[in-house]
Amino acid sequence: VELVESGGGLVQAGGSLRLSCAASGGIFSMYVMGWYRQAPGKQRELVAAISSGGRTNYVDSVKGRFTISRDNAKNTVLLQLNSLKPEDTAVYYCNVISGLFNDRPLASWGQGTQVTVSS
Repeated sequence: VELVESGGGLVQAGGSLRLSCAASGGIFSMYVMGWYRQAPGKQRELVAAISSGGRTNYVDSVKGRFTISRDNAKNTVLLQLNSLKPEDTAVYYCNVISGLFNDRPLASWGQGTQVTVSS
């Protein structure tokens, strides 16, 4: 599976962005997909996940602000980021994961997309 992330940018606190991840190869509709982020000096963390059937899971710090969704016809997983905070600044990546509550990535990482939130 190859993954290409896009949609990042520079936004003021309180603003919104929509990230997109295009997947190629494999059977996308069967995959559990996740969005991760890695801030400078910190470990990469899973922030949102969506099952093949559309069930979702979020890390507490983004609940109510981020929304993950998928379009199986387009082999795409989206992450809507609302009410952004400076602490959301990070490089965001998507990946195939082994389960809705399991953050083990299964595919090679893409290049990621940078999200920068100014205060």
